[in-house]
Amino acid sequence: MNRKNHLAKGAAVAVLGIALFLASPIGGFAQAKPAATAQAGQAATLEATLGPLQTALRAVTQKVLPTVVEIDVTQTVTQQAPQSKGPFGLPFGQGQGNGGGRSFRQSGLGSGIIVQHVGGRYYVLTNNHVVANATDVSVKLSDQRVFKGRTVGADPRKDVALVSFDTADTLPLATLGDSNDVQVGDIVLAIGNPFGYESTVTMGIVSALGRSGQGDVASYTDYIQTDAAINEGNSGGALVNIKGEVIGMNTWIAAPTGGNIGLGFAIPINNARQPIQDFIAKGRVDYGWLGAQIADIQDDNTYPGFAADLKLVNVKGAFIMETYKGSPADKAGILPGDYVTSVDGTAVANAQGLTQIVGGLAAGKTYAFSIIRYGDVKNVPVTIGVRDSQDQVAQPKNLWPGMTAIDITDDVRQQAGIPSGVNGVVVGYVPDESSPAATAGIKSGDVITAINGRTVRNLMDYFKALNDRAGRSVMFTIERDGSEISIGLDR
Repeated sequence: MNRKNHLAKGAAVAVLGIALFLASPIGGFAQAKPAATAQAGQAATLEATLGPLQTALRAVTQKVLPTVVEIDVTQTVTQQAPQSKGPFGLPFGQGQGNGGGRSFRQSGLGSGIIVQHVGGRYYVLTNNHVVANATDVSVKLSDQRVFKGRTVGADPRKDVALVSFDTADTLPLATLGDSNDVQVGDIVLAIGNPFGYESTVTMGIVSALGRSGQGDVASYTDYIQTDAAINEGNSGGALVNIKGEVIGMNTWIAAPTGGNIGLGFAIPINNARQPIQDFIAKGRVDYGWLGAQIADIQDDNTYPGFAADLKLVNVKGAFIMETYKGSPADKAGILPGDYVTSVDGTAVANAQGLTQIVGGLAAGKTYAFSIIRYGDVKNVPVTIGVRDSQDQVAQPKNLWPGMTAIDITDDVRQQAGIPSGVNGVVVGYVPDESSPAATAGIKSGDVITAINGRTVRNLMDYFKALNDRAGRSVMFTIERDGSEISIGLDR
């Protein structure tokens, strides 16, 4: 029997033993036997039931600890605040600074996982926020040896980075598991260097899967939620299963008070596999790009009338609010008002789900997008592009039409002060003064009553008229402050 199977079987037997032990009438022992004998029996029962679990956890810890390292960084920072913080406002990298509006050197620490080596060069997976803007990086092994590190590549969209160091010694590599096999309730260990306490191991379970990031947390990945204690300095450390396989990289915590409250989040290891290879091969991660502004429209408070007007109530997917001119979406014929429900057979749950799916697609390849347009299902082939690292292609001036419109509900009519006799859709948001709508003079609060002479009564009318390709120009009839005006946009 190999060791992996033995560890898994031992842990399973132990968990079953715990359940049986807790269900047994322990109190009855004291009545049937003398106290000393009863205590000895209880101790033997505990050892029989918990012993295999303890043995399994020891073996997992001994296997994984040498593959988890401490990463110490120094960076030059210019800012007013005395120290910077990581994602979600959490200080995952410890820092000391003299504050003021001057440049100063700041130290920080995190964790990392040794995942690969080529010859005498070893590669350590960690978080982008651990090594971002670092001028010096060092890697400390669990046996206290320290090596000078180098950032091979870093990507803020997934909050992943790769650090390398050189040694002629043979070092153990972490075994990467399959995070797709993880289930809620699985026992996990979190290994890292919280607050600089090296090689710390905590235990918990998988509390939830598929969590989304909040605030400044990277959005190009989902997260495994765990109640295993994760604190400052744990970022980049390993979340492992009872086989000793890394199934996640500890990344952030939800902590209103600043400390661990049992809400830790790890990037699934499968989401880091390709970035590791991309960093080694070319020092960066390339993401697929669709070229559209997307939204979740099922919340009627945020997008009043959208789901009902467009026959999309309770339908999972991502709504195409606008497209960028010349983008892959535009070239493929994806239109504002389309609703993407799947990509090459992979279901789209929401807007963030579409972002993650498209980000993982290969540029230059064509994929089948299943969409709902005006209530009808269509399949549109889209050749994916490469997202520019600086998002220079995603400029407001290239957005079409450069505004969003919403239905005129009773609440909207009251809030916007729209007279009872005026019907159509109201411009809710004009993103930037350089967008086509803003340049033409369309303003938030304008009521669009017709497009190219076609009456607009709701959002379905609006998108059908907007997407009519009969001519290059689109003429909007607008009600503004009691006057009717016409404004034209060129596609």
